Parts: sequence; structure tokens; C-alpha cells
Amino acid sequence: MRSTSCTKAVAADSETEAYSVTTTVLGYEQPVHASESAADEIHAPGNVWAALDVKVCDQTGEITVSNAPWQLSYADGARVKPAELQYDDFPQPAYPDDDTDVPTGGCVRGKIVFNVPGGQRPATVVYSTEDDAPVTWSVPAA
Repeated sequence: MRSTSCTKAVAADSETEAYSVTTTVLGYEQPVHASESAADEIHAPGNVWAALDVKVCDQTGEITVSNAPWQLSYADGARVKPAELQYDDFPQPAYPDDDTDVPTGGCVRGKIVFNVPGGQRPATVVYSTEDDAPVTWSVPAA
């Protein structure tokens, strides 16, 4: 995986408290190996596993993170959410797939795995929560 980093700040004023985070896309790899086939997982011949390496840091206020806000977006408008099932041999460290608290000044980094069409490469990475406007990055080059 090529180490390409692009950091974007997200500032929000939620109903409960204000917070500021930095979200960073560190890299993208396609395909990645796992013991279970991505094509078999959702009965889509040609699909492969892909991994997005991300980091979220809490600047002010306590936040909760999960892989749910992260998506891959394709040129035709299609979007892919993170894989629902997690296998022990997916790339590590894994980014949390459930709600994980991050204290002020703390960070969470890990890899999020997606089940993607093998013959295509996503155009952008999208980070979108219910409270904030979406943030996008170009997919790091292979």
C-alpha cells in the first residue's frame, strides 16, 4: 500500500457539544487477501476485498467513532459501505466497526475493508456523519 496522506479537519456544533476532529486517509489497497472470497461473500463474481487505511483524531470534546461514516464512491455515483462481516485475516490493525469512544487528544487508526468490484477503482473516499457535511478525498494512487 502506498503511503499517501491527506488530512481534513471537521468542526461541528452538535446539539450536545462542540467538537473538532481531523480525519486522515493514509492509503488504499486493492485487492487484499482474505481466507474468504469477496465474490462468494455477496454472490458477486469478480468482487475483491479492498482496504482503506484511516486515522481520526479528536482535537476538542469527546467523540465516538466507527467505520460506518466511511464509504467508497465510484465515478458513476455508486457507493460502497464497509464490509459487514469481519474476518481474522483481514488487514490489521482493524478500524473499529462498532462505536468506540475517543478522548480529547486521542486518535484511532486502522484499516476498513470493503467488498468492491474487482475491475474498478473508486474515485473518492467519503466520510459522512449524520451531524456533519460530507468530507471527500481522492483515492490514493496505487
